[in-house]
Amino acid sequence: MTIRLKNTATKEIEEFTPIHTGKVGLYACGPTVYSAPTIGNYRTFILSDLVRRVFELNGYEVRQVMNITDVGHLVGDGNDGIDKLEQAAEKEGKNPWEISEVYTDLFLKEIKLLNMKQPVALPKATEHIPEQIKMIQILEEKGFTYRISDGIYFDTSKLSDYGKLTGQKSEEKREGARVAVNPEKKHASDFALWKFSKEGEGRHMEWDSPWGIGFPGWHIECSAMSEKYLDTPFDIHIGGEDLAPVHHTNEIAQTEGAYGHEPANYWLHGGFVKIDGGKMSKSLGNAYIISDLVDRNITPLAYRYFTFQAHYRSPINFTWESIQAAQNALDNLREKVRGWDAPTEVSEKWIHAFLEAVNNDIDMPSALAVMHEMIQSDIPSSTKSATLLKMDEVLGLGLEACIAQPLEIPSEIQALIDERSKARNNKDWETADRLRDEIVAAGFKVQD
Repeated sequence: MTIRLKNTATKEIEEFTPIHTGKVGLYACGPTVYSAPTIGNYRTFILSDLVRRVFELNGYEVRQVMNITDVGHLVGDGNDGIDKLEQAAEKEGKNPWEISEVYTDLFLKEIKLLNMKQPVALPKATEHIPEQIKMIQILEEKGFTYRISDGIYFDTSKLSDYGKLTGQKSEEKREGARVAVNPEKKHASDFALWKFSKEGEGRHMEWDSPWGIGFPGWHIECSAMSEKYLDTPFDIHIGGEDLAPVHHTNEIAQTEGAYGHEPANYWLHGGFVKIDGGKMSKSLGNAYIISDLVDRNITPLAYRYFTFQAHYRSPINFTWESIQAAQNALDNLREKVRGWDAPTEVSEKWIHAFLEAVNNDIDMPSALAVMHEMIQSDIPSSTKSATLLKMDEVLGLGLEACIAQPLEIPSEIQALIDERSKARNNKDWETADRLRDEIVAAGFKVQD
């Protein structure tokens, strides 16, 4: 069946045509590992997982790459300021390498809890410094760079179509409000490719280069690593809508400047997660993370289910009432399928309807509607079981553990429950909370 996607680059919903028959190259912007990813970050990461799963259900072989940003992402997303890893390290009394390891490990743990397939490659910026230096050298040889006191910059005036991804012209771009304007730059939209270490700055992450000791800018990592792991152009690039005006625009500029073509044929951008109708912000104290959900007995898979309730390009409003409703809906679904017969044949009618939904620009609200209609239909429960399992290849809700399986508490979970009861009786609340988190992470609800 035909797959159609909304391409940010053309502003149109287009029929997907692969570069290589039967294969898809997919690049997704991953976490900056200076802190725990927010539920807003995970909405975009889940989108990447969904796109992969949809193409795989359609018979494609998908090579999914997601970068790990562990250097060069400055506070304010501009060209000046403190590196987010260096800032977090100073705050937590560690070095940036330790901070990176802690939050990379957390990310890998949480994508498992969200039942996301691990990407084929998870390249780190710090492990690809030579590739980034080489790309900057190519840009330098082709006349796209210039040097000022704090680094090597990309001259955006050298590309007549710079900013085409969002339609914003170069002269309309201004430096971010949270960073000072750099008077040495030729144009406001010019961006750093390589930043020089400041004397006495005491940076932990810095490398020698043809231009001096320093570190890469934020944007160059994705251009260099997508070229290495996927070749360019590849098929699909995914990220949050906030990345389109600057980060993805600059990725396009770098790849076009170096190689004469765009990095990707299709650009997909996910919408924001709003909190109680407003903005999610760390300064507002509402930039919730996965552990905040677990603390309220909300399983990570309930959040995955929650994100399906709005189209990926639309904002979705998170409230504690709405996420609890998603948890209840998932619980009810699990309970319903436990009484079904073991799976037999798949209903082609219902799978066709499901594919029509997900192949139409990853329309998950419609896909959920098809799933619920199938559940309410009069086909045999054994067929429902088989069909729902096929749908779950995209949904990723782990329903294979529930279908035709009467609820039994595994011995290892019962042991955690017993241990937690002892801790509560001894008023050891810290241990009790830790054990509760382990139980919830395993997919069980804990109610006292």
